[in-house]
Amino acid sequence: MASRIEDYGIVGDLQAAALIGRDGAIDWMCLPRFDSPACFAALLGDERHGSWRLGPAAGGECTRRQYREGTLILETEWDLPEGQVRVIDFMPPRGDQADLVRIVEGISGNVPMTTELKLRFDYGHVVPWVMPEGGALRAVAGPDSVRLDTGVDITHEGVAASSALHGRFSVGAGDRVPFVLTHHASHLATMLPVHAEGALRDTEDFWRSWIAGSTYEGLWADAVHRSLITLKALTYAPTGAIVAAATTSLPEELGGTRNWDYRYCWLRDAAFTLQALIGTGFIDEAHAWRAWLLRAIAGDPADLQIMYGLDGRRRLPEYTIDWLPGYEGSGPVRIGNGAVGQLQIDVWGETLDALHLARTAGLATDPEAWRVQKALLDYLEEHWDDLDNGLWEVRGPQRAFVHSRVMAWAGFDRAVRACEEFGLVDEPVERWRAVRDQIHDDVCTHGFDPDRNTFTQFYGSQGLDASLLLIGQVGFLPWDDPRVVGTVEAVQRELCQDGLLRRYDTHLDGRVDGLPGEEATFLVCSFWLVDALHGIGRVDEAVALFERLLTLRNDLGLLSEQYDVPTGRHLGNTPQAFSHLGLVNSALRLGHGVTARDVEAGVVEGVVVPAGEGAAPSAAEEVA
Repeated sequence: MASRIEDYGIVGDLQAAALIGRDGAIDWMCLPRFDSPACFAALLGDERHGSWRLGPAAGGECTRRQYREGTLILETEWDLPEGQVRVIDFMPPRGDQADLVRIVEGISGNVPMTTELKLRFDYGHVVPWVMPEGGALRAVAGPDSVRLDTGVDITHEGVAASSALHGRFSVGAGDRVPFVLTHHASHLATMLPVHAEGALRDTEDFWRSWIAGSTYEGLWADAVHRSLITLKALTYAPTGAIVAAATTSLPEELGGTRNWDYRYCWLRDAAFTLQALIGTGFIDEAHAWRAWLLRAIAGDPADLQIMYGLDGRRRLPEYTIDWLPGYEGSGPVRIGNGAVGQLQIDVWGETLDALHLARTAGLATDPEAWRVQKALLDYLEEHWDDLDNGLWEVRGPQRAFVHSRVMAWAGFDRAVRACEEFGLVDEPVERWRAVRDQIHDDVCTHGFDPDRNTFTQFYGSQGLDASLLLIGQVGFLPWDDPRVVGTVEAVQRELCQDGLLRRYDTHLDGRVDGLPGEEATFLVCSFWLVDALHGIGRVDEAVALFERLLTLRNDLGLLSEQYDVPTGRHLGNTPQAFSHLGLVNSALRLGHGVTARDVEAGVVEGVVVPAGEGAAPSAAEEVA
């Protein structure tokens, strides 16, 4: 049985990732890319669907675990009657092949250890053929070949569905026993594995050198840096794309059907991603993300999609696989994402907002970027008032979603500002300004409920939506506008569960999302509430909520998509880029103009220095 979602840590090589539980088992790994079929899929079933446990023969969860400071190298430790042992897990940044390295280190005593490796390609469906190869073992199935190198005596036991690689050994104080799992295409010659200890040094140097480029030195440095490392781990280095999560089909409700594939790239994340990267000094990554964005959206503006593949691929057909029962029985397991064909008007605005942000932040000017923006504006001018599926990809009827139209307004606003701020001439700026004003009037007339003093989820709706908290953030109305304040207070009042925010009420307006079941609180929305409370001047409350959100991270500083208040469990795909982007951007916003020295001197009210976090002065600028 798979572990709890919050019990998993991640290691990766900037092209793929592995999830490792507190028991030392790797229960999820897709090779050679994030979106490839999994070769370990126990996360969505059990060990029969592929896993690799490496730990004490006595079994059980670890005593403690942590990432090496400033890295994505995971150290898992057990304290046992026989002694202490540590397993070091990492993936070296990708060269010509994908390598997963596990080093068992004896700390004290003499600890019996065991390894059980069950490779199951094609999401747990295909059992590979295992053969010896030059002192190692090689497993082959179709296009995939994996080689295991280790000094431990490994035996191949069982056949067909029971096939597994077993090894038993002991480690004493100072012993170091490496395992290297190498993947390559089966039609290519096998390459030599990396040297485990040398790869460990190189990987440590890589991550520490990378995070040293952060310019964030604010009150929550530890949390921000861990989130930045997680975002980097979700980056597909060949293209600069950032996947929404490393997993598919982890449920929003245990036993429910709200299970989606998040191993793709959403345009809704574009501005948030650039804001986080630019705000923390990672300009090269911001360049790479913008370049991916421009390549992905190239073509007819009418064909703009809400999401794309890691390489900008457009076709992401959704299907289900029946041999996996789903996480804790939460089926179906979905591969691909049918929402790719939905209409979401907000993505035109979010793309225009992101490209404008890149320009204002001083990223090297790309003449094609402006041509793309103008083409998007031409389409949006004719279609901003189309009914759509909204930010949350509802599978019910299309509506006039307020957030979609606010973001359409933002697209024209950024175009007008670009002309005004950067001296762009010979552009139809007056026409764009007129469309911007038309959208603004339309939203304020039809998307606002004066009796309740709040904007609504869509025109004529009785429900609210967490995305309404972005109205002030994108500048549609100033934060001190009574309508914005009223909306923030209404969202907090009607969508909060024990202080954390749901996206919307699934029961109102005839089940607007067209789906059965429930969902938990959505973590990025709670970070948006932090930003909104800060915006309307309730700073004490914003800081308190932010610090509470930090306590919801698992012991490794990771966040999934959602948090279930009654059970205290993480739900949804993990680790979730949107959640970590929310954390970074909220930290930047809360720290704007505030230093730890100011707080300690009592100059600033409403901000406290969290225990265990850095207290260096903050020079973070709010980029939004």
